[in-house]
Amino acid sequence: MTTVYDGEMTPAIISALSILTKPLGDAAVRSAHSSQKEALLLALETNRALLVEQLQSETSFQEVRRLREEILADAEWFSGDTEDTVWSFVQECLLLLLTLTRHLSVQLELFNTTPAPSSSKLQSPEMAPPLPPDVLSVTQQKTLGTALQFVVCLGLCPYLEPGVGVPLGRRSAFGAMVEGTIHSGATPAMKRHLLTTTNVLLQLTELPSLATQVFMWHLGDVMAALCQLGYQPHRAEASRPEEKDKLSAEERRMYRDTLKSLLGKVYQPVVIKELLILQGTAKQSNPVESGRVSLSSSPSWLRRLCGQLLSERLMQPKGVQAVVKAILNGGTGGEPDWRKCNCIARILVTCPQQSASADNYYKQVCPQIFDLLHCDDKQMAQQFQCVGTMAALSMMQDKLSLAQQYILPPLLAPLQKCANLCDTSNTQEAVEEWDLTRCVEDVLKVWVVGNSPSVTVLKALEEVLAVIFTLFCFTKQNVSFLRAPCQEILLWFLTHTEKSCALSVLRQLSGLEQPKNEVAPDFHFTPGSDGGARLVPRDCRNEDDALYEKLEWEQWRLECLMQLLTEVKDNDLPGDFFLQLLRDLTVLAATAEEEDEQKLDISAMTLLEVEQQILGHTAGQGQKLALLQVLAVMCQSLPYTVLLGKAAQVVDFMVSLLQRACVGLDQASGDSSDSPVESQTLTMGMGLVATLLSGPQLSAEDYTSMSRLLPALDTLSQKHPDVLVQELASNLRTVIATHGACQPVNFTTPTQCARNPETTQSNNKLPFSKKQQMQTQVRDPQKSDHSSPPNPIINAPADAHIRHPELPKKSVLETGRGKTSGNSDPPTRALTDLLLDACDPNVPVRAFALRMLTKMVQCKNPEAVQAQEKVFMIFLENLEHEDSFIYLSAIQGLAVLADSYPERILERLLKDFRCGPSSSAADKDQSLESRLKLGEVLMRASRAMGELAPHHGHSLVGVFLRATTDPEPIIRVSSLSNLGELVQRLEYAFEPLAQEVSSCLTAIIKTEKEAEVRRAAVHVIVLLLRGLRHKTTQVLRDVLLDLYRALKWVVRSDRDEVAVLHAQLALEELDDVMKKLIFPEQKLEKKIVVLP
Repeated sequence: MTTVYDGEMTPAIISALSILTKPLGDAAVRSAHSSQKEALLLALETNRALLVEQLQSETSFQEVRRLREEILADAEWFSGDTEDTVWSFVQECLLLLLTLTRHLSVQLELFNTTPAPSSSKLQSPEMAPPLPPDVLSVTQQKTLGTALQFVVCLGLCPYLEPGVGVPLGRRSAFGAMVEGTIHSGATPAMKRHLLTTTNVLLQLTELPSLATQVFMWHLGDVMAALCQLGYQPHRAEASRPEEKDKLSAEERRMYRDTLKSLLGKVYQPVVIKELLILQGTAKQSNPVESGRVSLSSSPSWLRRLCGQLLSERLMQPKGVQAVVKAILNGGTGGEPDWRKCNCIARILVTCPQQSASADNYYKQVCPQIFDLLHCDDKQMAQQFQCVGTMAALSMMQDKLSLAQQYILPPLLAPLQKCANLCDTSNTQEAVEEWDLTRCVEDVLKVWVVGNSPSVTVLKALEEVLAVIFTLFCFTKQNVSFLRAPCQEILLWFLTHTEKSCALSVLRQLSGLEQPKNEVAPDFHFTPGSDGGARLVPRDCRNEDDALYEKLEWEQWRLECLMQLLTEVKDNDLPGDFFLQLLRDLTVLAATAEEEDEQKLDISAMTLLEVEQQILGHTAGQGQKLALLQVLAVMCQSLPYTVLLGKAAQVVDFMVSLLQRACVGLDQASGDSSDSPVESQTLTMGMGLVATLLSGPQLSAEDYTSMSRLLPALDTLSQKHPDVLVQELASNLRTVIATHGACQPVNFTTPTQCARNPETTQSNNKLPFSKKQQMQTQVRDPQKSDHSSPPNPIINAPADAHIRHPELPKKSVLETGRGKTSGNSDPPTRALTDLLLDACDPNVPVRAFALRMLTKMVQCKNPEAVQAQEKVFMIFLENLEHEDSFIYLSAIQGLAVLADSYPERILERLLKDFRCGPSSSAADKDQSLESRLKLGEVLMRASRAMGELAPHHGHSLVGVFLRATTDPEPIIRVSSLSNLGELVQRLEYAFEPLAQEVSSCLTAIIKTEKEAEVRRAAVHVIVLLLRGLRHKTTQVLRDVLLDLYRALKWVVRSDRDEVAVLHAQLALEELDDVMKKLIFPEQKLEKKIVVLP
């Protein structure tokens, strides 16, 4: 017979549970029982009696009483004659919970079998569908939770073995009291109480709504009970009275299966968290007088069981993520705790003892560690990546063989595939964009973000570094988000690896050595659709195009490598690499000398040997060219502060330079030893050493470092054909050997060592003192009182101990080169010396003198003001020098002179521009080039005039207009360019010249045959309109229409695309001007007029 219950029964059962669990409110009863234990027992007994009374008397509980009696008839575990007050209370709670479970199950079954009402029967379309009958209100859930808490605290936790589960005494003060109350009256019959309570709670979990309440608050207690019932070993004690209470093997097996089923259903991070608590919880001991419980470890059988269950959770799919979420509090997001992440990583990479095979464990766990780097959960992504990074690094550091088998292959597979591809016909082998992007990001996370530069970690990255560098070079040619990750990876490796390894890698990346695992030759990177890159096969092309692309790519790789070295901060690697290349150059020079001395007898060789000799010689020449190319690119791309930023590096540079000079002495014979470039380089290098030695307070370590120069200096002082070099090398050797105690009288500076290379032969035949005397006479011919003071180093007595004045503590190279720029004070050298140096054949000396003269003119130096005619002639003569370093310095000087003294200098410059240079040294062949340089001077002077441009503009415009009729097209272009720079600064002063300039420009546009000249004429109009802006209609009112028609004629008729483009730009400028004139900007302003 099936009984049907109505929906009003659920509140009645909840009301019965509320009566049973409500606190005792009788104050008299509380005062009569001062002990908490007695008060608790009284409250339990009173509530139980009150519930039984109301169930019998109240009509509202009639259906509840009937269903309770049905449950009671089936409950074999119920004991009505027990004298244990606590257990009697727990039994009533269990009966009511089972009553609620049966009622909700019946109601839910009826709800599921009854068809849902149609939408027409709903009162309104917005009405929600009916709720299932097992849905409880918040108040009902609170009452149910209280009942469950009483059941667990009074009927389950007290019967757990010590160390199993969290003791009640560690949870709250009430728990400690309950624990003491139950244990004080324990009997052997209570052995089955744990079994009864666990079974009832498991019956409750069959209903989903009640299972949520049980597992949300009491999952750990239920798991602890199942572990004890299913896995606790029997004690080997014979003939115990309670032997009959032991569980049978079938029951133990049932609880084990129940535990495994429970662990598979519940959310895995929660399960793992509860297992960790069970594994490390405290073990109860006998209570001490203070009432506190001493802590001890869990039982060994429980620790083994929890370890095995945790291993099973870990090795199942997504088990690693569950472990991470459990330890990191379920994924709250935020910044990761590095200590916790490191602890989790150590747990993951340690094979548990319960695992049958270590290889099988890592085979299942390592792929999950790799998946942590690609977490889709935004809240846990950062924490997952942190754990995955640390786990991967721990594997590479501690278990390299396993990491090479399970971690590195999936992590670096795309990059390794780029180097291992070989079949160009199979396009399926190409690396896709998403795969390559994820690989680069993973490498960045593990190596750079993880930042654990151990030897094994660096070695693993080195295997794919060549591919990453190739990808970096590709991204420098395109817009790609992979550029920054690749650069960070390369910089991290170069700054954290050992110096020898970093230098070896740089040699490979620069092409001096064969790189490891380079990108396959038949494949190349191409842009991806999402901003990344992908590897595809190369298209078929002829040999010439392939050779050109290869050479261009090698040059680009070198430039990218130099850009990478400029980003290396706080590291001497660029300088060390530069010095190593210089040492290699010295070795190659010595090897070349030995090869030249050896005369091969080809007649005695076979054809194979001859071919091998030729190929070896060709390879050697190629190596030399590659080395020279790398050195040239380094010198062009990297500043001296990066190459030689420290004194030790400067000394190493000088060692390489002097050794190479000694090798050149051994190779030289006859006139080949008189190379001016080599002599000047050697002289300036030794001058740099002299600057180092003149520094303040050199330490013993500095002299010890410089002692490496002594063998080379000794060789140069004896074998070099130049007497001056011999003397300087001998002086430097003396100072270094004596640690500065002895400084010779003729210890010279770098500027004094520079001389005319054409007089090398004559200087070599004179003694050094005679040459020095001649040099002094040239520098001071008049012996006047206003001449420069004598050099204290040269004129000091031989036995004097001389020191250079103290220099500011700056970089060595900055001290040696001097202050050539900036806002510093003008140089203190005499004008006579600078004028003489401005005629020196040595390019650096001459350029330095011109720069100093320019600075003296800018600073209104009195000597320069008096000798402005000489300075002007010096600049004019150097204007014709073929070296750009010289004539650009002269152009700058003339522009400064024209700006400072426009009345005198500007007129002469205009005259020279019209007719050629006035210098007597000028030749007709150089007239054209000189006029172009003068045009550059006039253009710079026009820019520097500022507000004075209208004052001098008429004469300049006249010269430029006349030059537009010059027979040379290049002069006409230069004149128009200068005219454009000038007219945009004249503003209203241009109005009297507007008609003349407009006629000239219009004529040139329509009649000039040279396209470059027409472009320049149109560009003048563009600059004129840009300079006038809103003043255009006022200044150009008479010629604006002519200019507009000329521009339209260019757009319609001119065949030169550049001229058309300039005309379109001019028309756009004119269009903006007219729009602003016709439609002025509306301003919200209020005018106030004061009437008289």
